[in-house]
Amino acid sequence: NLIRMVQSGEINILQSLILVVLLVVVVAGAIAITTGQRRIPVQYPRQVKGRRVSGGQRTYLPLRVNQAGVIPIIFASSILMIPGMLTASIPDSIAGVYNFFTNPDFIGYHIVYGVMILFFTFFYTAITFNPVETADNMKKYGGVVIGVRPGKATAEYLNRVMTRITLVGGLAITAIALLPAFVYSFVGVKDYMLVQFFGGTSLLILVGVALDTIKQIEQHLTMRHYDGFSGGGSGGAGRVRGRRG
Repeated sequence: NLIRMVQSGEINILQSLILVVLLVVVVAGAIAITTGQRRIPVQYPRQVKGRRVSGGQRTYLPLRVNQAGVIPIIFASSILMIPGMLTASIPDSIAGVYNFFTNPDFIGYHIVYGVMILFFTFFYTAITFNPVETADNMKKYGGVVIGVRPGKATAEYLNRVMTRITLVGGLAITAIALLPAFVYSFVGVKDYMLVQFFGGTSLLILVGVALDTIKQIEQHLTMRHYDGFSGGGSGGAGRVRGRRG
């Protein structure tokens, strides 16, 4: 579609270059948000049971930057579709104000959309992650966050850290969700199908599915004791390396 639009004169070369660079940046950002996490160092005490010694090692508690995934975007877009179905019953006197906040052609819609995405990001994260329960489980098994007292202090620390990284993740997915409207309005791309590749739910789902597929392939090869897709021999050539090197 991009090549066709350049050939037909709908967009110029500069606009096409901006779109290509923007697409690379957005995909890289979506990957970073999907895989990003804050690792909290946790120390477990050494336990001696007969001749067996266990524990005494440092592990990490991973806190995902985008704990809610695409759920906030789905919730926000679904709720904003409901008022549009009720416009016929609204008096003409308030129809203008109503459309300003429910019509995608107006900036008010995108403001409400972004605020709702942020709200549902915190809401869903609060449901799926309980810092008090996590702190109690760590205390039960003797785990201690480095530099933080067990119990209530640990719960407050986890809640504070999770709130900060959730804000970053919420702002990031809000920007990704609103990017198609920016491309449509300011870059000058009027092809709706092409614009959808630059953000929104579809991009996050595609990135998530691709990363999950790669992870499952790596796990399958590890379980089967394969060196790689093409064997690799004794020299280790063709070995599948992790995403972190």
